[in-house]
Amino acid sequence: MASSPEDNTSLSSEKVVHPESSQAKKSQHAEEATFYMNCRAAYLAVLKSSLENIKSKEQLRLVLQQAGRNPSQKTVDKYWTSQTTMLNFDDFCTILKEEKPATKTELLEAFGKIDKDKTGYILHDELYRILTTRGEKMTEDEVNAIIEQADFNCGGRLDYNKFCDLYMTTREQCCKAARERLELDSRLKQQQFGNQIEPSSEEVTLPVSKPSPRALRKTDHKLLTSKGDSRTPSRPSSAQSFKASISTTISMAARSNRNTKLIEPDTMKEWHCAQSKGCFYLEEDGEIISHKYRLHVPQRSTVCITIKPLNIHQEEGISCHWLSVDTALYILKENETQENLQLVSFTEQQNQEVSSWKGELGSGVYWLLPFTTGCRLKKVKTQITEEAELVYRDEDGELALTPEFRAALLDIFETIDLDGNGLLCLEEYNFFELRTSGEKCDEEAWAVCKENFDMRKNELTRQGFMDLNLMEANDCEGDPSDLWVTLLSLGYNKALEMTEACPFVIDIYAEKCKPRIKAMYLEAGSSQLNRAVCKSVVSKGEAKVLDGYENIIIYTYSTGGRITSVIENKSENKVIIHVNNEQSKNCLSNRGLTVFAVEVAPKSMMVSQHVMPLNEQEEWLYNCVHSLLR
Repeated sequence: MASSPEDNTSLSSEKVVHPESSQAKKSQHAEEATFYMNCRAAYLAVLKSSLENIKSKEQLRLVLQQAGRNPSQKTVDKYWTSQTTMLNFDDFCTILKEEKPATKTELLEAFGKIDKDKTGYILHDELYRILTTRGEKMTEDEVNAIIEQADFNCGGRLDYNKFCDLYMTTREQCCKAARERLELDSRLKQQQFGNQIEPSSEEVTLPVSKPSPRALRKTDHKLLTSKGDSRTPSRPSSAQSFKASISTTISMAARSNRNTKLIEPDTMKEWHCAQSKGCFYLEEDGEIISHKYRLHVPQRSTVCITIKPLNIHQEEGISCHWLSVDTALYILKENETQENLQLVSFTEQQNQEVSSWKGELGSGVYWLLPFTTGCRLKKVKTQITEEAELVYRDEDGELALTPEFRAALLDIFETIDLDGNGLLCLEEYNFFELRTSGEKCDEEAWAVCKENFDMRKNELTRQGFMDLNLMEANDCEGDPSDLWVTLLSLGYNKALEMTEACPFVIDIYAEKCKPRIKAMYLEAGSSQLNRAVCKSVVSKGEAKVLDGYENIIIYTYSTGGRITSVIENKSENKVIIHVNNEQSKNCLSNRGLTVFAVEVAPKSMMVSQHVMPLNEQEEWLYNCVHSLLR
C-alpha cells in the first residue's frame, strides 16, 4: 500500500462499551472477536506463529500493513526504538488499538483543510510541502508514492476524493486477503496467540502492560468484560492443545457487602505521624511511574502505614477518575546496600480506597514502593469536543490565565507539594520539572525564581507558581503549546481533566518514635518492586500444581478489591502457559485479552495478571484456567 496522510489526522477515539444488556454484550463480543480475528490474520500473514515475535522494523511495518494500517516511518520508530529487540502478539494488538485507521470522512476533512477553495484538488507541490513539514512529517519517498499511485491524470493535481476511495479499497483488500489466508490454512487456525518475552532468570519481572519503547514485554490495558459461556472464533480453546490445566474460581462480593476491617488512624491520635504525597503517572507508552520513598524509623516501634488516592479539590459535580484507582504500598528493609532489599510486608488490608498495614518495625531504613495494578489507570481515549482555553487577553490586552486553567494549576500545586505545607521547596519543584521537562532547576536558577516570583523561606508559594506559568505563556506570546506539554505530562487531557494520573497520600504512624519519610525518585516499577509483588502473592496466595507437572505452580492471591495470579516455573525449561478468562464476569484486567499465553523462563516466576471488579457495587466472578501448551 502507498503511504497516506493518515498519520497526520487525529485518530478517532475508542469507545469502551459497558454492557448493560444482552444485546450490548453480544455487540461488544462480536466487535472484539472481529478485532482479534483481524489481528491474528495480519500477524500470521507475516509470521509462522502468533507465539513468534516480531524481530525487526520491517516485520513490524509489514504486519501493520496487513492489518490495514499504513504507518509512516515516525510511527514505526515510535514503537521500535534503539532499545527494542522484539515485539510479541500482545504488543501488536496494543499497537493496533492505538493506531486506529482513519475513516474516509477524517481523511476528507484533513484534505479539506488544505484545499481552502474547495476545488476537490490539491497541487502536488502544496501536498509535498505540507506532508513533509507538518504534523507527523512524511519522507519524500512516502509523498512521492501517494502522487505516483493517485494522480489520476489530473495534471499535477491530486483528486483527493478518488485517492481516499483508493486508499480505503486497498486497505480493505489487505485485511481481506489476510483473513482469507487464515481461513484456508487449518494449521494457522489452530495457532494459539499472545506471549511474553522470557524474563531474566536472575530477577523476577512484572509484566505491567506497557507498549513502551523502553521495555520489551508489553500488553494492552483494556476492559476484561463478561463473556458468559460464549467463545470468540479468534480464540481457540481446544483441550487437545493442552498438556494439563488448572481452574481457579473465586466469587467476590460487591464492595457494599464486604466487611473489611481497616486500621483506623483515629485510634492512634497520640502516635507520632509523618506524611508525604506522591503520584502515579501514565506514560504515553502505557508505562506507570511513581515516586519512591525512603523511611527512617529511629527505634523499634509498632507502625501503621496507609496509602490512598489524594482527594484534591475538584469542582462540584465533576467525578474524580483517579479516586477509583487501586493503590498499595510495599515495605522493604534496607540492609547493607540499596540493592539488597528484603520484603517486610505490604498494605494488605483495604476499606474503600484506603490500603493499610500495621506491624512492628525495627530501627533502620526502609523503602516504600507504591504500586497500582494498572487495571484502572490506563490509556482510555475519550472524545474531546472542544479544547479548553488556557489563557486570554484582558481588557488591557494583557495575558491572563483562564479560571479553568488556574483551577488545574492549583490541583497540580496540591499534588506536587509533597509535604503538604502549602509551599514548594526546590526538591519538590524538581520532581515537577523532571516530569514535565526532564531537567532539574539548580540553585542558581532557583535564586532567579526567588527574585521574580513570590517565595517564603526560599519556597515557592501558590501565587508564585501561578505567576511562573503566566510568564511561560507570555514568553510564548499566548501560544499555549508549551503549557499543554506540561499538562499532558501530568495526566491531563485537552478538556483539563486528570485522566492519566493518580495522586496519592501516604500516612505513617509510629507509637514510640518520630518516623521520617522522604521522596527519593520518580521512576517506573523497579526489579525490587517486581520481586516484592511476586513474593507477596507466593507467600499469601493459594498454590495449585499442574497435574503431572509438579514444577509448575499457579499462585492466586485474593483481597477484597483485587485478585493477582503468579506463575512459578521451577523446571529447567521455558514453559508456555495459556490463560483463559472467558468465564469471568464483571471483571477488569490489566491485560487487554481474555485469552492469552505467557512464556515463563526456567527457574523464575512472573505475574500472570491482576483482576479487579468492573463495577464494585455488584458481585464479580473470577474464573481463570491456566493450561500448559504442548
